[in-house]
Amino acid sequence: MWSNHINYHCCMRTHQLVLAWIENELSDGRLTLGGRLPAERTLAEQLAVSRTSVREAIRILEAMGVVRAGVGSGPDAGTVVIADPTAALGAALRLHVATQHLPVADIVQTRVLLESWAVSAARPEAAELDNAASLLAAMDHADLPSADYLALDVRFHLALADAAGNAVVSAMMGSLRESIQGYAARLTANLPDWKATAARLTAEHRAILEAIKSDDGGLAAQLITAHIEGYYNEAGAHSE
Repeated sequence: MWSNHINYHCCMRTHQLVLAWIENELSDGRLTLGGRLPAERTLAEQLAVSRTSVREAIRILEAMGVVRAGVGSGPDAGTVVIADPTAALGAALRLHVATQHLPVADIVQTRVLLESWAVSAARPEAAELDNAASLLAAMDHADLPSADYLALDVRFHLALADAAGNAVVSAMMGSLRESIQGYAARLTANLPDWKATAARLTAEHRAILEAIKSDDGGLAAQLITAHIEGYYNEAGAHSE
């Protein structure tokens, strides 16, 4: 039996009523990860709103990475609660960066704050560090195109963040990295010698990883701060 005890605000738009109801169900544990929302018609009747309002609310939740809506019949049909905050946060950050509402320099500074904390808190025995080592080995090829290198670089930094075991930091890191990945790639055109830069970055990656595995979080934080700021300074990010 679906609860409907929210005291809805009289001036709330109808799709917001649906969002508020779903938020309440999640907060109170009546909806959980993997659970399904009532059918569109059922939910519309229960909340006394139009099916259009229900569909609008579900589209918003899909964009936020909270639900996945399936069509037709079978095991994939219906609207299922999922958890994918990185996609939504990343999309929002990319749009705000594109409008120049959020200066890239501020995003880079936020990334430094998050990553320096993450590597200082990373567990030396974390399985994610084995993944980071594999990615580092893949980056250690002189003929690797810059786009491929930077894609591996993104995954390497995310693996280090995941090793800290903080789901919120991991989600924020994924979003920040995604929002500036294209910008970082464009900056490679400003570098006098990409191969030399890639070799230096790889050596810095290795030193950061070794510091984490040696349980020296303070050194790892210093190294990753210099690593991130060094790349953007070399590429002239602050002069654009």
